[in-house]
Amino acid sequence: MQQPYEPPEPRADDSPRILVVDDDPTVAEVVAGYLDRAGYVVDRADDGPTALTRAGAHWPDLVVLDLMLPGMDGLEVCRRMRGQGPVPVIMLTARGDEDDRILGLEVGADDYVTKPFSPRELVLRVESVLRRSRPPAADGLRLGAAGLALDPAARRATKNGSELALTLREFDLLAFFLRHPGRAYAREDLMREVWGWDFGDLSTVTVHVRRLRGKVEDDPARPRLIQTVWGVGYRFDPGAGEA
Repeated sequence: MQQPYEPPEPRADDSPRILVVDDDPTVAEVVAGYLDRAGYVVDRADDGPTALTRAGAHWPDLVVLDLMLPGMDGLEVCRRMRGQGPVPVIMLTARGDEDDRILGLEVGADDYVTKPFSPRELVLRVESVLRRSRPPAADGLRLGAAGLALDPAARRATKNGSELALTLREFDLLAFFLRHPGRAYAREDLMREVWGWDFGDLSTVTVHVRRLRGKVEDDPARPRLIQTVWGVGYRFDPGAGEA
């Protein structure tokens, strides 16, 4: 018999709170156990509405979110949470189908893990995403070009004075481009420099570039700031946006 849910006890050291959303009690228990031993406060939900309720009661620092949930799928949960406030999301999918992964990234997931997965790998992904979500300790200088302005310490971005709603990875990607204008980077380079990974699905980079273009380009169908360099990758050209 499944044990009744008990909310996690708060910790005096203000450890990051992780919300694990999965309708498979075995998966949820294993993931929660590994995250708890890694020092996180872990909250759990087994469906979409419960996840939204838990998040409303105690806003998480990160969500581990299964794509396939009863009643309300993970994509809709991600959309609704993002409507309430910024939160990093790692999506879990039971299928290796690329369409599922891209859908998760399109709605704003910062990372994804395909089942079956190593719980240790998931903990490392959680640590990586949380590390990226924290304001930089040293390199906090404001960045700007072509009407774009970024405040890394406040994690705030604007275009021509209007606020941009960027996900964690979109913000990091734009900051990287602003720091390195005019240079072409392969997708492998961007994954290493922005995501901090030496391996991974390069479609992650492609989807995030497409999403970022949709927010910073005047005409995303004809991007001028973030240009495709065929056979190489992408280049940020602030001069083209000012022309």
